[in-house]
Amino acid sequence: MIEDVLARIWENLGGRIGGPLSFRLLLQPLVATVLAVRGGLQDARANRPPYFWAILTSPAERRDLMREGWKAVAKVFVIALIIDAVYQVVVFRWLYPAEMFIVAFLLACVPYLLVRGPVGRLGALMGRRDRRH
Repeated sequence: MIEDVLARIWENLGGRIGGPLSFRLLLQPLVATVLAVRGGLQDARANRPPYFWAILTSPAERRDLMREGWKAVAKVFVIALIIDAVYQVVVFRWLYPAEMFIVAFLLACVPYLLVRGPVGRLGALMGRRDRRH
């Protein structure tokens, strides 16, 4: 039973690549990346540690960091949910909420988490280099 559900989810996720509304597979990560770059540069200016690393290693700040990150990507996440719901109704004539959340997380949250920290580090390095000159 669970194997069937997981197989369907995997197959449905793969089918989104060439299906209708596939533009969102580029657009939504791009928007999340732009937001992450903005957040990473703000981190560099404030001399804060890399975002994802700080979430993992700073339990005292974790809640505030997660709230700040969610505030940045919430709109992209909700839009990803809505667009995937439309896609599912058009293609499957049914809604699979778990798949909607997986897709929204992959399109909005993952790029944000992966990009914000490195941009913050690069911004901090460039800021230090500029101060030396």
